[in-house]
Amino acid sequence: MSSGTHKNWSPAAFPADPEATRQLQEWDAEEGYSLYGIEHDFRGADLSGGDFTKAWFTQAVLAGVRLTGAIFYRADLQSADLTGADLTGADLVRANLDGAVLRSARLDGADMVKASLQGVDASGASFRGTRIMGASLFGVDMAGADLTDAVLFQNTFKVTVDDNTVLRGLTGTVFGPITVNNGDSSRELAGAELEAWIGARGGQVQVIPPRRAPQ
Repeated sequence: MSSGTHKNWSPAAFPADPEATRQLQEWDAEEGYSLYGIEHDFRGADLSGGDFTKAWFTQAVLAGVRLTGAIFYRADLQSADLTGADLTGADLVRANLDGAVLRSARLDGADMVKASLQGVDASGASFRGTRIMGASLFGVDMAGADLTDAVLFQNTFKVTVDDNTVLRGLTGTVFGPITVNNGDSSRELAGAELEAWIGARGGQVQVIPPRRAPQ
């Protein structure tokens, strides 16, 4: 049981794994330190509404875990498995998601301002209404992802999409280019060509010229 720390929050359901449950219980009972969930298996848990600011979930298994409205401000989720996780309305501001698996995850309405996503598999993920402003996306697979009404702002946006990626209502500014996969072939789009391609799919995004390094 919670001892009243963390704003009287305790998980709606604990993980099936006893070690992960023990880590959560110890952290929940004592203020003043970040949750240490590195390489732990949190499957079966419902951690919705938890405040995991600066927590360590490096290489943790969070597949299918309910994380709605949870706070991951500056949390380390590097190489975490979030396949099918529900992160609806979650706070992922400045979170490190490099190498994470977000396949089929739900991030609708999440706040991903200045988050880092490098080498992320987000295929089939839902980003409906997600604020992805100022985030760094390098080598992110967004094939089949849903970006309906998502908002970008000066994003590094080196992502791979396909004809099943939904861009309706996508707005903001990005640095390209993106890669479009079409069956066995792929092509890179940047500048006005990228703007037109997104526009044809119901989005309205301005592509910013790449920043030039000083000579």
